[in-house]
Amino acid sequence: MEVNVLNIQGQETGRKAVLNDAIYAIEPNDHVLYLDVKQYLANQRQGTSKAKERSEVSGSTRKLGRQKGGGGARRGDINSPLLVGGGRVFGPRPRDYRFKLNLKTKVLARKSALSYKAQENGIIVVEDFSFDAPKTKEFLKLIKNLKIEGKKVLLVLPEENKNVYLSARNLQKAEVMRAAAINAYKVMRADVVVMCENSLQTIDEILTK
Repeated sequence: MEVNVLNIQGQETGRKAVLNDAIYAIEPNDHVLYLDVKQYLANQRQGTSKAKERSEVSGSTRKLGRQKGGGGARRGDINSPLLVGGGRVFGPRPRDYRFKLNLKTKVLARKSALSYKAQENGIIVVEDFSFDAPKTKEFLKLIKNLKIEGKKVLLVLPEENKNVYLSARNLQKAEVMRAAAINAYKVMRADVVVMCENSLQTIDEILTK
């Protein structure tokens, strides 16, 4: 599969970039995509929720009423979950939500996500570029030149570029990441994936080795 290479003015350079069919033209696997996205979101969770249970609530342990004959349920002390201000039954405790996936599963998920974007014509290839200084105005100009205004944009760089990252940081619908860190969640969340030329080579090396 070939796509035209554009410059940052949105004009064709006359060159074409080859998208590896082993990555961008496979039959997407929806279940693997689901697992990879689920893992990514689970890894973002802090897992710090905590509620006090009966033994942790501050209060007397004196039995409030007789065991039988009161006409109601047995409730023990003032810390009972049946009473206002009592402990919570089986409340949340701090935990780690992370889980593991096989490397082959994660690779297939990334290939599936990129294949979906290729099918939707949602991949744009641009020449490698950089900004002299962090300027949001320059990034907005790039998006306008590529005619993708109003869309969620994922810009994939071959390596970390602080000026480009800072230029897009304040934009709600734009995100910048390195090709080595690309994942299925970020790709599927974006409407358009803008890739620098050298990013294609990095992705090929990671997903086809």
